[in-house]
Amino acid sequence: MKIHFYKYQGAGNDFVLIDNRNHQFDGSNNKLVNQMCDRRFGIGADGLMLLENHDTLDFTMRYFNSDGREASMCGNGGRCIVAFAKRLGLINHSTAFMAVDGEHEASIDEKELVNLRMIDVKQIEIGDDYYFLNTGSPHYVRFVDDINTINVVEEGKKVRYNDRFRAEGTNVNFVEIVGNSIKVFTYERGVEDETLACGTGITASAICAGIKTNQTKASFPVLAKGGNLEVSFEKAGEGFTNIYLKGPATYVFEGEFTI
Repeated sequence: MKIHFYKYQGAGNDFVLIDNRNHQFDGSNNKLVNQMCDRRFGIGADGLMLLENHDTLDFTMRYFNSDGREASMCGNGGRCIVAFAKRLGLINHSTAFMAVDGEHEASIDEKELVNLRMIDVKQIEIGDDYYFLNTGSPHYVRFVDDINTINVVEEGKKVRYNDRFRAEGTNVNFVEIVGNSIKVFTYERGVEDETLACGTGITASAICAGIKTNQTKASFPVLAKGGNLEVSFEKAGEGFTNIYLKGPATYVFEGEFTI
């Protein structure tokens, strides 16, 4: 059996995408998803996405981490699947689609930058040296003075596998404020490694930077290892709304995977 796939990347966060409107691909086959994402024995990706039909919206997004398990929301993945839907001719310059955390809206501008609306954030836990919140996926955020001195994998694992988070896991973000922008490095659960960019993590980090700098409405340029993104948001009560993640979503190549 041959599976036609597409490869996309958003600020270095890379994905295998499959048009699964005919339900040919079995998403419950964790071993196959893991094999396709493997960087030595497969295509290589941080995750895999299935684009499927939806009764009232443009499409449904199903996201799987590279470990093969269906996962929570992926922000860069969401931007990439919007670009993919445009390539397939399903949408033009705007869309509404369903993901695991609910309905999302997005638009694509003339520079092919995708602006994705994220879910509202209703509560944020603020600790002595950390923030914890859910932006579609759970994120632990810690601010540091010099991000380049942080061993992201080593320090990220200490949090991800501590007593509190070991069972369900959490993503771990290290953030440095640089002028009016922020620099973010992320350890991702499910990938169990550092990724070049994490959309939900960058979103969480920008919101926490807004709290830290006492801003109720802001737009933060974000520097990730894989490229530049932008997050905008507004404070609403104890939470945040009108949260948007904007950046590139680039087609890399397509091919067939034989099983």
